[in-house]
Amino acid sequence: MNFFEHQDRSRRQTRWLLLLFLLAVVAVVVVVDVVLLISFGFLRHTPDIPLFSAANLQANSGALVAGALATGAIIGLASLFKTLTLRGGGGQVARQLGGTLVDPDSRDPLRRRLVNVVEEIALASGVPVPEIYVLEQEAGINAFAAGYSPADAAVAVTRGTLEKLDRAELQGVIAHEFSHILNGDMRLNIRLMGALFGILLLALIGRRVLFHTHYLGRSSRNNGALGIMALALTLVAVGYVGLFFGRMIKSAVSRQREYLADASAVQFTRDPDSIGGALKKIAVYGDHSYLQADTEEVGHMLFGPGRKMSLMATHPPLLQRIARVEPNFQEEDLKVLAARIQRGEQRQRDVAAREQARRDPPAAGRGPFDAQAIIDQIGNPDMQRILLAAAVAESLPEPATHVARAVESAPVALLYSLLMDDPDARRLQLQVITDRLGEGTAEAVHRLIDGGGVLNTGQRLPLLEIALPALHRQPMKVLQDMLGAIDAMIRVDGKVDVFEYLLARLVRQYLWESANPHRVKVAGKKSLRQRRDAVREVLAVVAWHGAPDSLEAAFAAYREALGEALGEVPEVMPPTDDWMGMLDRSLERLDELTAPGKEQLLRALTLAIRHDGRYVEAELELLRAVCSAMHVPIPALISESAT
Repeated sequence: MNFFEHQDRSRRQTRWLLLLFLLAVVAVVVVVDVVLLISFGFLRHTPDIPLFSAANLQANSGALVAGALATGAIIGLASLFKTLTLRGGGGQVARQLGGTLVDPDSRDPLRRRLVNVVEEIALASGVPVPEIYVLEQEAGINAFAAGYSPADAAVAVTRGTLEKLDRAELQGVIAHEFSHILNGDMRLNIRLMGALFGILLLALIGRRVLFHTHYLGRSSRNNGALGIMALALTLVAVGYVGLFFGRMIKSAVSRQREYLADASAVQFTRDPDSIGGALKKIAVYGDHSYLQADTEEVGHMLFGPGRKMSLMATHPPLLQRIARVEPNFQEEDLKVLAARIQRGEQRQRDVAAREQARRDPPAAGRGPFDAQAIIDQIGNPDMQRILLAAAVAESLPEPATHVARAVESAPVALLYSLLMDDPDARRLQLQVITDRLGEGTAEAVHRLIDGGGVLNTGQRLPLLEIALPALHRQPMKVLQDMLGAIDAMIRVDGKVDVFEYLLARLVRQYLWESANPHRVKVAGKKSLRQRRDAVREVLAVVAWHGAPDSLEAAFAAYREALGEALGEVPEVMPPTDDWMGMLDRSLERLDELTAPGKEQLLRALTLAIRHDGRYVEAELELLRAVCSAMHVPIPALISESAT
C-alpha cells in the first residue's frame, strides 16, 4: 500500500470512525434511558405496569427525551471542548503527558542522537523536522507521534527509549512513528482522541464523585451521601458503556495500523533487526512499554501498549509483531536474545555504514529517476536515502546548523543567508536587511556567510527544513518583519529564481499550518479533470524550467506529461512568462485533489522532469513546491552538490 492508498484509506476510515462514534453515543443514550426507567419504576412503585411496556415508555417519554438530549449534549460539548484544546497540535499532547521539549542543539549524547535520527528521517521523508519531546518520568520503552499535519507534528519518546535502545533500534522506533505522520494515522489519532473524550467523560465524572463520596460518607451521617454514591455508581456504569465502545473503536482503528507502521519501519531502515530489536527489548525489560501517566485517551497512538490490557487492546500481541518483522523468531529465544541485544553490535554496524556513506554517498540524485520508485518511497524512504540524508546533514556548516536549531531566537538570519547565493545581488540584499531590520541583523547574516561560505543548492533546502520548527514560536511582529524582508530580498534584483519562490512559499505555508493545524486538509475530493486548468499550468511551468532555452523540448516534455495526467494531446503549451502567478493560482487548487489524483499528477510531473534524460535543480525545487502544496512528503531528491 503506497502513500496515496494510505491517504485514501485514512479518509474512508474517518467516515467509519464517525459512524462508530454515533453508534457509541446511541448506546450510551439508551443505557441512560434504561437507568431512568428503572429509577422511575422504583420511585413510583407501579409493579403492575411492566418496565418496558408501551404504556410505561409513553408515561415517561418526556423524561426519557430530556435524558437523551442532555446525554447527547454532554457528550457533544465534551468532545468539542477536547477537540478545541488539541488545536495546539502535537506538542500540546506531548506536554499533557509531561513531555519536555528537546533543545535541538542539546549536547547531551542521548538527546543529540535522538535529534540526529529525527532530522535524518525527516530530511529523507521530505517533511519539516517535528518538535521532539522526552517523557522524563517514564522508564518504559515507548513513543508516539501527534498532530494534525507534518507542520504541527511532535514526536515524543520516553526516557527508557533513550537509555535502553541503541541507535539502530531508536531509528526503527522513530521510523515507525514517521509512518504514522506520513500516512495520515497521526491526524486520525488526534481526532479520535477528541471525539472519544465525550463518551469517556461520564466515567471520569463518576470516578471523581465516588472519590469525594468516600470522604463525605465518613464525615456526615446524612443519608444523602448514599444517594450521591448511588448516582456516582450509575455514572460509572453508564460511563463504562462509553469506555467499552471507546476501546472497541480504538482497537478497530489502531491494531492493523501498528502492523503497517512496523512494516514501514522495516522499509525505512531496510533492517528488520532495528524495529524487531526495540520490540524484543520491550518484551525483555521489566518496565515493558507501560507508562505511569494515564494512557486511556492516548493509548491508541503509542508505539507499544501504555498499560497491561487484554480485552480490546489497542496494539497487537507483542510476540506477533516481532514474528511479523522477523519470521524466524521463537519465543523461547528471548532469554538468549536479551543478552545479545544489550551489546553494541548494531550500533557499530550503523556507524560503519555511515562512514561508508560519507566516503561513497549513494547517487540518489544522478540521472533520470522512476516515478514508481519515488511513489513507493513516499512515507517509506529506504536506508540508502536515510544514509544520504545523514551524509548531507554532516556536510552542513556548523555555524549554520547551530543557528537553524536555536530555540532562544528565530533563525531569521539563516533564512536571509539562504537567499544570498548571487554575489551580484548580495550587497543590495544586505542593504534591504539593514534598512528594514537594522545593522545587527545584517551583521549576523554577514557572519553566517563568512563562517560557512555560500551554501550549495543541495544544502539550502535541508537547512531550511531544520530551521522551520523554531519559527512558529516567535512573536507575530518578528514573523511579519521576516516575511516582508524575504519578499524584498527576493525582488531586489528584479528577478526571482525557483529556490527563492520555494523558500518564501514553504515558510508561509509552514507558519500558517502550524498556527491553524485543525484547518489543514490532507486529501480532497476533486478529480484531475475537475482541476485540469491547474494541472496544465503546473506541468507547463515544470516543463519550461527543464528546458528554458528550447521551447520545442519544453513542449515535448509538457505533451508527454499532460497525456499521462489527463489523456490529452495538446497543440500548444500555456505561456509561462508569469510562472509565479501561474503557480500561486494553481497550487492551492491542486491540494483539493483526491489521493489517487495526486498520485497520478506526481507520475506526470516525473515524466516531465525525466523527459530529456536529465534533471536540473530548478525541476526538483518545483517538484518539491508542488508536493508541499498538496501535502505529499516527497522523499529527499538531493543532487551531487549536496554531498
